[in-house]
Amino acid sequence: MISAEAFLRRNPVALEERCRAEQGERNVEAESSHRFARRGMGAVADDPNDADACREAALRLLDAAPRSSGALRERLLGKGYDEEIVNEVIERLIRVQLIDDRAYAESAVRYCAGRMMGRRGAVMELARKGVDRRLAEQVCGEAEQQGVFEDAAWELGRRVARKTRGLDRQVRQRRFWSAGGRKGHSPETLRRVAAELLS
Repeated sequence: MISAEAFLRRNPVALEERCRAEQGERNVEAESSHRFARRGMGAVADDPNDADACREAALRLLDAAPRSSGALRERLLGKGYDEEIVNEVIERLIRVQLIDDRAYAESAVRYCAGRMMGRRGAVMELARKGVDRRLAEQVCGEAEQQGVFEDAAWELGRRVARKTRGLDRQVRQRRFWSAGGRKGHSPETLRRVAAELLS
């Protein structure tokens, strides 16, 4: 078996190539830091009117996670880009269908239903994620007509009933009503579920 030192003495070219590669990486990092100055967790634009840099930042953000146009606008403005440039970039991304607020809202409603949230909770979550309030209300209304939130309330009721089995009836109902209220379910729905599962 050969030692590392003996290998490096016999193969000096590999060491020189590694040094050159590391130097090349440092040059690339220096070039990329020219456009952005690092502050905290996010990159801040050197030139707030640089549309190309704004578009690149938007694409990086979209690559990391799906976002609504409102959330993307907020992030880009937070990086220091000019509002007019940000609006142009977002309009372009909408035109080429890289941003679709309706599809994003529908996906978020499915996520909320999976967390057993009600309509009110889902609307609040969509607003928090930067979805326009009217669109959030519309998408949640459609989901409510399909019974999505009713199913979520029943699932929440079954879970609470399972976890509180053996406890006093009033304690079980109080815990269900508390959980249902926190998740944004309507009192009418909670009343129906509680009457059947926790009586």
